[in-house]
This record gives sequence, C-alpha cells and structure tokens, in this order.
Amino acid sequence: MDKAVVLLSGGLDSTVCMAVAKSQGMTLFPISFDYHQRHKIELMSAKKVAKFYGVRRHLIVKTNMDAIGGSALTDSAIDVPAGIVERETVPVTYVPARNLIFLSYALSYAEVIEARSVFIGVNAVDYSGYPDCRPEFISRFQSLADFSTKAAAVDGKSITIEAPLQMLSKKEIVLLGSRLQAPLALTHSCYRGGEKACGVCDSCQLRLKGFQEAGIPDPISYERRA
Repeated sequence: MDKAVVLLSGGLDSTVCMAVAKSQGMTLFPISFDYHQRHKIELMSAKKVAKFYGVRRHLIVKTNMDAIGGSALTDSAIDVPAGIVERETVPVTYVPARNLIFLSYALSYAEVIEARSVFIGVNAVDYSGYPDCRPEFISRFQSLADFSTKAAAVDGKSITIEAPLQMLSKKEIVLLGSRLQAPLALTHSCYRGGEKACGVCDSCQLRLKGFQEAGIPDPISYERRA
C-alpha cells in the first residue's frame, strides 16, 4: 500500500484532503505544525482526526514562526479581522511563506519514510487571498521538489504534491467530505483560537457559507453566526 504524507492542520480542508488520500487506498502519515499560532487549538482537532483514522504515526513539528511575525495568526499585536468573504487584498491572516515551509518539511518526511505523495488541502476557488494556495505555487513547488531530494533527483522516485481540493468551492469541499464520511465534527477552522469558533473571521465565514450552500448543517459550535 502506498504511503502519503498529509498536511493536517485540523481544519475542514485538511481533514477532507486526508479523507481523499484515505479513499485512494493510501497509508496515512499526517504531519501537523505547532508554529506558535494564535489558534493552537487546531492541533487538538488534528490529533482527534489522526486518531479517527487510526494512523501509525502523527508527526507534530514545532517551529516558532511568531519570531518572524507579520501575521495576525502569529503576532498577538495584530487583531484577527472580521470576515470579508469576497476580499480583494491579501488579508493580515496570511502567514509569510507558510506553505512553502510546511511543504518542505513534508517533502523531507516523505523521503525518509519512502512515501510517494504529499497531500495538501490548499484551495484557490473560494477566495483566501493567500499566494501560497494558488495552482502556480503548487506547480512550481513540484518542479523544485523534483530537484530537491535524493529520491527524485538521483533515484528517479518522484514525490508527487497532490492538491485535490485546489479547484473546488467550499460547498464542493463540504459535499466531498460528507460523501467520504470525513469527521467534520472534529475539525476547527477559526483563526481566533477560542474553544468555540468565533463565527465572524474569514475562515469561519467561508466555512459557514460552504455548509449553507451544501445544505448540510455545520456540526461544530460557534460563539455567534454573522
């Protein structure tokens, strides 16, 4: 059975992405990151999702991206704004080069365990404004990955970067997760980091919109629903 490293934040998209990898018969090796994010509570969700799938190992990498700052998710001096679903600028919740850093760790892990795939739940349809969620980024990282590891560059064993949610709307992601029986009730998508999702940040607003359009009740609790 092929192995897949799955970037698992504990949010809706990464959990559905993991469900996709599982549906393809992959042996799952999730990797999560404690990067001193404001919403560290998402790691609790990631652990629950990993347990749900009975994975062999759930790797959690610790790094301190708050030392760099520049994002409302890593700098407590920057407030998480209320959600604007149809935003035209990159929001302050963007963490500089985060997916580049995370994918690099995941690629390294994949080479060590001889996995042939790395799954990431980036999405470019329901606007997030993050440059490292775009198809161009994934395509260029794949090109870089093909020259970055002994497995690919020397042994000819390419590690494929899979982004199965890339061109799906949030509605389609919710429907896919429901069809694959992903544990959506275990997920946490809020940027503010409370025990309950705030219901008003960008991430909450996009999630609520997706469930509403899918005609499926969101199974998690919210402080409020804008």
